[in-house]
Amino acid sequence: MEEEIINLLAHPDQLEKLYRNNKIGFKKAFNQIYFRIQNNPAAQIWNSRLNFEHQEISWGSMKELIFMVLAGILAGAIAKIPSFFGLDETLFYLRNISFIVFPFLIIYFSWRQKTKLKKNVLSAVVILISLIYINILPDNETSNTLILACIHLPLLLWCVLGFSFLGNHVNSIQKRLNFLQFNGDLIVMTTILLIAGGIMTGITIGLFELIKIQIHEFYFNYIVIWGLAASPIIGTYLVQSNPQMVNKVSPIVAKVFTPLVLVTLIVYLFALVSTGKSPLTDREYLFIFNMLLIGVMAIIFFSIAEISKNSNRTFAVGLLLALSVVTVIVNGIAFYAILYRIIEWGITPNRLAILGGNTLILANLIMVVYQLFKSIVEKNAVEKVERSIALFLPIYCIWTVIVIFVFPLIFNFK
Repeated sequence: MEEEIINLLAHPDQLEKLYRNNKIGFKKAFNQIYFRIQNNPAAQIWNSRLNFEHQEISWGSMKELIFMVLAGILAGAIAKIPSFFGLDETLFYLRNISFIVFPFLIIYFSWRQKTKLKKNVLSAVVILISLIYINILPDNETSNTLILACIHLPLLLWCVLGFSFLGNHVNSIQKRLNFLQFNGDLIVMTTILLIAGGIMTGITIGLFELIKIQIHEFYFNYIVIWGLAASPIIGTYLVQSNPQMVNKVSPIVAKVFTPLVLVTLIVYLFALVSTGKSPLTDREYLFIFNMLLIGVMAIIFFSIAEISKNSNRTFAVGLLLALSVVTVIVNGIAFYAILYRIIEWGITPNRLAILGGNTLILANLIMVVYQLFKSIVEKNAVEKVERSIALFLPIYCIWTVIVIFVFPLIFNFK
């Protein structure tokens, strides 16, 4: 689309038609090439049009506002089910914490995107089957497959959320990228809400203590729990109604942390060699390594969004490439450690789950390294890094389904 925009700058009617056919894709493509055409008067007008930011806060439509308020209340009520019915809180939250927020967000996006009925039915069926399945698994606290299913269940519902976010454009790479961008914005907005809520909690409790009234128990049992459950829902509504508030924060944060994470990883690798500490027999190393990989992928994705707007981006892309290469080395260590544990002590559900997840992330990261390397040579190829991440999303979803529904069967629920 980038070349189409450049070629149509002198043809306003055709350029307008191109924009209306795919507004989000047009804006993204335009911002990526604007540094090349910024001296063109037509391009300057389009830049002002596409990137004009409203200063005032929008509260969206009244229907959306009412829906989100009700959803927040219901989410809090679901979170309170253990205390309402005297259930074991640990057991309930372990299996059902995903159903506190995700179903409401899925309904919201299905409604907002005007998704076709059969796709809405499919989402509902997946949620219902997951709810029944996770709660009928044998109650065995030592069952690794149960723990793995509970850990991966939020990822499955996250996939369903992505499915509803895509609406009727499931195969659209741009929509997948928008979904990833939404997740970063939601994390930022939810964090801000939680920090504000924490400050308000401290002030409220402090004020009541001044007049010798103890409200700790009531406040934490009701206000705090309801607030925690509702915060992602409120955050989603604010992000969708006011994208200009946070859509620049995630890329900037990622860009700031890129050199810091790179230096940390390099120092860590030298420390690992100098101390002689072996990750081969330490499962905590493997867990931290995999969390690191996910974090690096997020940093790369959101940094690209910021880099693509700059004309001088070779150094920034080179920095991301260095970070990716070092991360591949770290991933290789973790991969070797997992294989070593399997060869020495046999296959277990945990080892197989980590091996599968690590293999997928490693393959995805190698694709990212390749695209970053190409983008240094081909100046217009930087957006392909994002595509290489978005293309892997369905594969992650398939692996999540396997861990949740197949692992308990092949390992006999152990």
